[in-house]
Amino acid sequence: MTLEITHADKAVALRPRSIPQSMLRGAAQKCPACGEGNVFSSYLKVNDACPSCSEELHHQRADDAPPYFTMMIVGHIVVALVLLVEDLYAPALWVHAALWAPMILVMSLWLLPRVKGALIGLQWAMRMHGFSGKEDEVFSLQQAEAPKP
Repeated sequence: MTLEITHADKAVALRPRSIPQSMLRGAAQKCPACGEGNVFSSYLKVNDACPSCSEELHHQRADDAPPYFTMMIVGHIVVALVLLVEDLYAPALWVHAALWAPMILVMSLWLLPRVKGALIGLQWAMRMHGFSGKEDEVFSLQQAEAPKP
């Protein structure tokens, strides 16, 4: 048995969207489409639509990716700094706790909305999750006819 995967709309010609520009706009917490309206209505709450250009933003599905990438970035920076400070100064453990705990908290809280905005920009540029102007793309599995002997 052979299965074919077909797309509901095969011939769609859409204007390309710049991935780097969209991600930078999102990281600046601005609309990936126009670069002017705010992506967020509060700390991490995404606007349903851009206040400037009315681009729908409710399609985004960042889910667990922003915290994951934030932890990866903050973790790499802090671990490198901890090793450097330990190697150069060898401070007491309480000094490490006093330095790194606030730094991790501040870096994470600052970086999280920027990473989420960049991921929303990436999804918009790649026309993922309804950002193509249509609902989510639907793929269907159809059983291909077996070749006759």
